[in-house]
Amino acid sequence: MTGTRKAVVALFLLPALVLLGALVVYPIGYSVVRSFYDQQGDGFAGFDNYRALFTDDGIRTALKNNIVWVVFAPTVATALGLVFAVLTERVRWGTAFKLVVFMPMAISMLAAGIIFRLVYDQDPDKGVANAVWVGVHDTFAPASAFPKAHPGRESPLTAEKGGFITRDAVRAGQSVALPLVGVAPDQMPGSAKKAVRAGTDPGKVTGTAWQDFTRGKGVGRLGQVDPSELGYSGMTIEAVKDGEVVDSATVGDDGTFSLSGKADGARLRLPAGNFAEPYNGVDWLGPSLVTPAIIGSYVWMWAGFAMVLIAAGLAGVPRELLEAARVDGANEWQVFRRVTVPLLAPVLAVVAVTLMINVLKVFDLVFIIAPGSSQDDANVLALELYRKGFSEGRPGVASAIAVFLLLLVIPVMLFNVRRLRREVRR
Repeated sequence: MTGTRKAVVALFLLPALVLLGALVVYPIGYSVVRSFYDQQGDGFAGFDNYRALFTDDGIRTALKNNIVWVVFAPTVATALGLVFAVLTERVRWGTAFKLVVFMPMAISMLAAGIIFRLVYDQDPDKGVANAVWVGVHDTFAPASAFPKAHPGRESPLTAEKGGFITRDAVRAGQSVALPLVGVAPDQMPGSAKKAVRAGTDPGKVTGTAWQDFTRGKGVGRLGQVDPSELGYSGMTIEAVKDGEVVDSATVGDDGTFSLSGKADGARLRLPAGNFAEPYNGVDWLGPSLVTPAIIGSYVWMWAGFAMVLIAAGLAGVPRELLEAARVDGANEWQVFRRVTVPLLAPVLAVVAVTLMINVLKVFDLVFIIAPGSSQDDANVLALELYRKGFSEGRPGVASAIAVFLLLLVIPVMLFNVRRLRREVRR
């Protein structure tokens, strides 16, 4: 190469080298130097900042969470990408499905964090995750319709173990009044009808459980069934004698119920199940689930990336090998496990390693999704770097964390580069 050609090459490379030096080399060098200085930046601290990486509780929690991220997030995203790529190859609408799965990649981490902060909201009326969870739960274990119901003034009922029980025993042939208040008229069950006073039956214990409240000042009689008052449809009544339930009944739409002669001499109990608070779902962003929840949002974003790369690798797999395996008697699972996956191993490794590098730098999702009460439990190294440098005023420790992250990323990058070079030589 002549001197002129070298000069031209250097001239073309110069802008890139200047940018590389200004944006990469200088910040790395400055961070390394700064990591050996104290908080003020004018006193040499030696390795004190690096010792903090293993003694500071916040940094240790962040390091543990990073390990969880590196192990699970790339693995799950790669596995889902592999499944999607293989399955969509066999259906007509595979391209449309790939487009839908890949679409989250077009969303920024900030936007995804805001979306999933709402998805994981504790209130089932706002959070999609809890809305689905509560819907499934209530299908098999319906919530009580009367969580706020309680006895009013001059009531024959007294509190017992979350429910209520009559003060006195009842007798066969008696009609018992069980008045309650506390449920808004618009919150009463749709099946509830106007309450009626139960008639007496010589061999049974009958009664009425109803909402003893009539709107309007001075309207309605206390302890009496009035025309506009509704029955507690579906409420359970138990007859308890010597601590044991001898009979039970379900209140009808008009508030009436009937118990057999076994209830003679028993006390009537409205068990706690009648007044259970509605199930509010799972605390997705609580201390125990916040990290898995955030990893779920990451997988939602990056499974599409893994799927596209694996699908590209799958397109290059020789079909004759797959057909030969099928001809030899292998079923689809065996073809997938023994032929497809081994042939895709280089692609799977590249995807997994790329996601590992990406996971080590995750910051936005944790910062946005984790609420203040559980952000310490969801902490990761990149977030702790930000907190140490900008919130706690410890730039030396923040620089040490940055250097530590760089040291973690370098081996993974080298592994990826060496693998790519081997692929090129082939």
